[in-house]
Amino acid sequence: MFKKITNFFVALVQKYLPDAFLFAVFLTFLTLILGVFVTNQSLVAMITHWGDGFWALLSFSMQMALVLVTGHTLASSRPFKKFLSKLAEFASTPTEAILAVSFVSAIACWINWGFGLVIGALYARELAKRVKDVDYRLLIASAYSGFLVWHGGISASIPLTLATDGAANAAATAGAITEIIPTTATIFSPLNLIVSAIFLFTLPFINRAMHPAKDLTITVDPALLVDPEEPADFYKNDTPADKIENSKLINYLIFLVGITYVVLHFMRNGFDLNLNIVNFIFLIFGVLFHQTPRRFIHSFGEAATSAGPILLQFPFYAGIMGMMVGQSPEGISLAGSISNWFVSISNERTYPVFAFLSAGIVNFFVPSGGGQWAVQAPIMMPAAKELGVSAAKTAVAISWGDAWTNMIQPFWALPALGIAGLGARDIMGFCVMILAYSGVVISLALYFL
Repeated sequence: MFKKITNFFVALVQKYLPDAFLFAVFLTFLTLILGVFVTNQSLVAMITHWGDGFWALLSFSMQMALVLVTGHTLASSRPFKKFLSKLAEFASTPTEAILAVSFVSAIACWINWGFGLVIGALYARELAKRVKDVDYRLLIASAYSGFLVWHGGISASIPLTLATDGAANAAATAGAITEIIPTTATIFSPLNLIVSAIFLFTLPFINRAMHPAKDLTITVDPALLVDPEEPADFYKNDTPADKIENSKLINYLIFLVGITYVVLHFMRNGFDLNLNIVNFIFLIFGVLFHQTPRRFIHSFGEAATSAGPILLQFPFYAGIMGMMVGQSPEGISLAGSISNWFVSISNERTYPVFAFLSAGIVNFFVPSGGGQWAVQAPIMMPAAKELGVSAAKTAVAISWGDAWTNMIQPFWALPALGIAGLGARDIMGFCVMILAYSGVVISLALYFL
């Protein structure tokens, strides 16, 4: 029965889900129409919000593009290929491959979401080269499924924001929270740890249960996953310029300076694996492992060709966010209206569940943890205080809601899809099943724990 349902959703998504860019376009028009009817703003006003917000994610877009490019560049280096190859030796059957990539990806994403997105996809590619008869689509979907736990992990943006600055908390939550909320009450709370542990140990088996029958399995030719050969004249040293480009000393010096900065960063900030430092680490180790400037430049250029979807789609999501938070003269926004509706039907017991569900819906249109917190905190946190629900539990609920619908939101899958060479429709049918399973688990946990 489970496989039949999975096959139904896989076939449905393959048939009707358009390219990820067109999904963003569809969300754009849906948000535009909803904004007009729900907030009573004019079409001109909503288009203005869209245009004003269109370039709001430029910095983040560059960060995400570099997650893909620097991660791919590092993975194409000889030492890292050997590491992934050794890691892939632990799996020799489709079952072992799905279990391994699911678990590795979830652990990596719990530690750091940017790191986990890249490592999971790269590991899946390596497994696909070695393991026969494993469904390549499900392998990549399993790698992406680990992203479900990121907002319950130690790089969770909302809990880390609450643990940083009481004054900032007061401003973000309309005065509902005036103190610092430590991570012991959010990330390391029994509720959050139990939910995280459930997914870490059950997702691999849920993913394995979805593997299609042999006649429906779609595999990939391992030859298609081999990195392009280096040009024949790659190592020539005929001119002084050639010798400089093939100088190992230059790469070693860059790495020495870079690793010194990384050490200083952690000494100053503790274990702060933000997106910039993750990209920096990928970059400098890519420089080291490729050994010469010529090899590094060539690999970086090859990797950059897969960053196009990120550069194209992220501005559209920024425009959608602009329409979601754009307010009417009465101070009504579409995101606020969604949140307020869930608040209006809640009581003390059901509020965490509805906070989770509302965050999941808002995440379709505002697929950013920080952006979602800015939208929902001024509404959800005062309501929690009024209903007698703890601020920490509400924050955990919003965090899981933000992570939950990422499973069927192509926005975050783009780096993994770029590495894998697949489209959103190839994995989203499997991700629908993960969404359904995780939604039940999180809702029950928030209600009973």
